[in-house]
Amino acid sequence: MADGGKGGAVAADRPVRWGILATGGIAAKLAGDLADLPDAEVAAVASRAPGPAAEFARRFDIPRSHGSWADLAADPDVDVVYVATPHSAHHAATRLCLDAGKPVLCEKPFTLTAAEAKDLVGLARSRGVFLMEAMWMNCNPVIRRMADLVRDGAIGEIRTIHADFGIGGPLDPGHRLLDPALGGGALLDLGVYPVSFAHLLLGEPSEVAAWARLRDGVDENTGMLLGHASGAVAALTCSLVADTARTASVTGTGGRIEFPRGFFHPERFVLHRDGREPEEFSGPGPAGSFAHQAAEVMRCLRAGETESPLVPLDDSLAVMRTLDAVRDRIGLRYPGE
Repeated sequence: MADGGKGGAVAADRPVRWGILATGGIAAKLAGDLADLPDAEVAAVASRAPGPAAEFARRFDIPRSHGSWADLAADPDVDVVYVATPHSAHHAATRLCLDAGKPVLCEKPFTLTAAEAKDLVGLARSRGVFLMEAMWMNCNPVIRRMADLVRDGAIGEIRTIHADFGIGGPLDPGHRLLDPALGGGALLDLGVYPVSFAHLLLGEPSEVAAWARLRDGVDENTGMLLGHASGAVAALTCSLVADTARTASVTGTGGRIEFPRGFFHPERFVLHRDGREPEEFSGPGPAGSFAHQAAEVMRCLRAGETESPLVPLDDSLAVMRTLDAVRDRIGLRYPGE
């Protein structure tokens, strides 16, 4: 490990060196956004074959490419690995890196199942190695401001949360979202955002109800109702066949908060408090950037922290348990389960 510090700690006098595992669109997004961080550099990229890795390296001017995941995990000049594979490979790729002592930022959803997530968290904690789910929404400054306001009682006690994320399609027949073997469907790719949004404010639900239309082994249109002991409810939807508003709202006993389209990477929200004029809050930087979560990873590494307070591992485990419960209710199983 680069500096031999706790959890892969990185000294403050040099950049944090990233390795990117996989070469798809989400990997390209992070590679581009890391350029916005002056104390970050992409040192290496890996794929399961040399060709795609070499091409990705040329595209983003990355000094080294590896034709195997294991070679990236063993690279002594990589401080942290971003796992950007399809969902079905998150567990294997992240475990390989953790076994090698490499800190990991693993793309959402954390894994296919709660059991896989529990295994990774147990391994990371036993080794004292940094691990974080790439739930970029939680690192967004606007989301953080909203959560602070709610915790401070700006809208009283939460009673309802509504959130939706749907895309209209149609998707190409070979698209990964239509492939059960890759963890396809609306729930894990899109529904994880409404579920994580609700978890951020209410924690793990005590009751889970759900319905979905299944087609060819994936969920294409899914609704969820999460109930909490406090009496709060969260009504959430996700879809591969409907371009929904992609909005969210939180209503409490003393007001409500409303997010416009794109609630999972917002630029602003509006706070409505009883008896007061609406207040608009906005945040710094490009709302759609992955730089916020990358900056949080680097802050943790420099501080020698093995978990992020913005995306705690216990929260990622709770979200996976809820997603498992939804799949149980709608009868969705992935190959090999």
